[in-house]
Amino acid sequence: MTNIFEIAAVEPHVYRVPIAVPVVTSFGTMHDRPALFVRVVGADGAEGWGEVWCNFPAVGAEHRARLILSVLVPLILGKRFEEPRAAFGHLTARTEVLAIQSGEPGPLAQAIAGLDIAVHDMLARRAGEPLHRFLGGGEAASVPAYASGLNADAPEILAQRKFDEGYRRFKVKVGFGRDRDIGNLKTLRETFGPDTPIMVDANQAWGFDEALAMAEAFAEYRPLWLEEPMRADRPITDWTRLAAASPVPLANGENLRGTSGFAEMVEAGGIAFLQPDIGKWGGLSGGLPVARHAQEHGVTLCPHWLGGGIGLVASLHYLAAIGGEGVLEVDANPNPLRDKYVTGFPEVSEGAMAIPAGAGLGIAPDLAALRRYRVDI
Repeated sequence: MTNIFEIAAVEPHVYRVPIAVPVVTSFGTMHDRPALFVRVVGADGAEGWGEVWCNFPAVGAEHRARLILSVLVPLILGKRFEEPRAAFGHLTARTEVLAIQSGEPGPLAQAIAGLDIAVHDMLARRAGEPLHRFLGGGEAASVPAYASGLNADAPEILAQRKFDEGYRRFKVKVGFGRDRDIGNLKTLRETFGPDTPIMVDANQAWGFDEALAMAEAFAEYRPLWLEEPMRADRPITDWTRLAAASPVPLANGENLRGTSGFAEMVEAGGIAFLQPDIGKWGGLSGGLPVARHAQEHGVTLCPHWLGGGIGLVASLHYLAAIGGEGVLEVDANPNPLRDKYVTGFPEVSEGAMAIPAGAGLGIAPDLAALRRYRVDI
């Protein structure tokens, strides 16, 4: 079936759900769970859903929704495209100067990424194929997954809860002081034994010297990777030096942007695990070639995601389409916008998340249940 399409309507949907326990990182705290879901409708009546990364700042979802309505919709509505990459390239090219002028290359790229995911979902639904098959992947029933975002306060308690739900891999946040970080990792290792994959995420907390010192301190507990131990925009030479000296493999990618940015990091040998966030940059049009390039250079794809269920399941299909030894990030903290208010959300069993069987993403937001959480834009 042809991938030619024309967009007749674009609808951004902003939601905010209160949470009892804030999500704490080294650079900020989330006091509610936001989501920006995007619905696109083709001229032929086909529809699809995407999601835009919008966790920070606190008004991020509303701002990005307005960017979609005021900037992107006029550029895409009623235009005919041969394939999703053509629309992605068109939107990217037409907003490059605005991104410079406004100083907002990130928010614009995120808005474009969410639209790109929605277009792919629409075309996969139209073709009657699960999204990972539409993207060129083979038969698959599930992908390996891990419970992410374990906060620094007794992370073993939440990890045990997630273990009981079917998870077998865990990632804890660090960057809260040397003794506390090491103690948390030690406790997780003692709780789950020597063979359970455990990862640590510093959220860009340290400079080079402290990152190396912490990697050396963590090594005794054999984490699978150390994620963003220093700022993502540090020179590539710093990443390669750290990778060469660190006894723990490095992971990076959620804050990289642009094909060249990913390629430079991968080709320099600074990381062992690449973590593109398809809701932050690239969607699937940009994310697929980035992932294939990483595989060619022996770097493992482990998509980043910390948001609602639409983006998570899109990331699941992304990983399934690429294959390899990568694992899917699933936030361990409560988020009704991830699973409670998404119809058809997949289950986790023995460390793997099932791939929805339906066409496209195989899921959709429960709009009726979400109505009371919708934010006017």
